[in-house]
Amino acid sequence: MIAELECVVLDCPDPPGLAEFYQGLLGGTVNQVDPRWNTDDDWATLHTPTGFVFAFQRVATYQPPRWPAPDHPQQFHLDFRVVDLDAAEQQVLTLGGTVLDRKRGWRVYADPAGHPFCLLPNRST
Repeated sequence: MIAELECVVLDCPDPPGLAEFYQGLLGGTVNQVDPRWNTDDDWATLHTPTGFVFAFQRVATYQPPRWPAPDHPQQFHLDFRVVDLDAAEQQVLTLGGTVLDRKRGWRVYADPAGHPFCLLPNRST
């Protein structure tokens, strides 16, 4: 092993707001005291219940991706597995997410800063 993943950092125009969006989606604690990071208006964190940490940094000239337009590429996206797609969609929309695509067996959304993410149905066992 060469490295250990510390966190995933998302650029955005409103770090505290985006941290709260993902807190609504994943649970956890926004700006939990952690010696690894200082939080302020330009940097926020979300410590999820699974132990994973997201960080959000302000970029003054932030331009959101336009899924699936290659001239404004998404560069990466997040996948989240859910028990009930319809119920999860309602919660995402209430939190401020928007629908990008429902044509597949999963659904694609954008967070309030425009980052695409997918909700995947629970795996059949």
